Amino acid sequence: MAKGDVIIDMKNIVKRYFIGQPNELEVLHGIDLQVHEGEFVAIVGQSGSGKSTLMNVIGALDRPTEGDYILDGVDMFLAPDDMLSDIRCHKIGFVFQTYNLVARNTALKNVELPMLYANTTRSYRNKRAKELLTMMGMEERMKHTPDELSGGQKQRVAIARAMANDPAIILADEPTGALDSQTGRLIMDIFHDLHEKQGKTIILITHSPELAEECETVMTLKDGMFINVRKGSGKRAVL
Repeated sequence: MAKGDVIIDMKNIVKRYFIGQPNELEVLHGIDLQVHEGEFVAIVGQSGSGKSTLMNVIGALDRPTEGDYILDGVDMFLAPDDMLSDIRCHKIGFVFQTYNLVARNTALKNVELPMLYANTTRSYRNKRAKELLTMMGMEERMKHTPDELSGGQKQRVAIARAMANDPAIILADEPTGALDSQTGRLIMDIFHDLHEKQGKTIILITHSPELAEECETVMTLKDGMFINVRKGSGKRAVL
């Protein structure tokens, strides 16, 4: 797949947390990161390496302390809160290890939720959610709540929800971490399909070298710094 322009451009990103004055904890120590449109990137590292902190900064869930961050032409340091909220709603889809589904809502209503925030019509929300759940092989489970679904089914609902507003970027934070290997394989195949067939830019946060190897670019994070950047196979593995 031909790659487009740089969509994520980070230079010297530092993130500090203040734990009671004057103490502070610096988690990210000058991160440089470039991701092109349509690229499938893995950020790999052990627990405590700074992966989730970096994802929160990439996804505009948290602001960096220092550095430069341009997301699809927008200076994230200068963007007001309402613009960041709009970016999170329309430009980025989030997939988490813990699914983050609303327990009392059906699968259908969970997928509709981002479109509700985007002020789309009820008929459009319903039609789009059904299409996405069908794409995920969940057409028979649309009216089930999360406690009636398996882990893999919950994650498929979460991916459908991430796709609701047709974002350019999908951020997946340990999306297979709570799943068995066969179910995890199914979820990775879905990400490959979204990348290959829809041209989505995907950033996969993982501690698994095997999953990272399937991505086009593998970036290893250790103690808040990238220590290695290399090419991956870009091909899905077969169990």
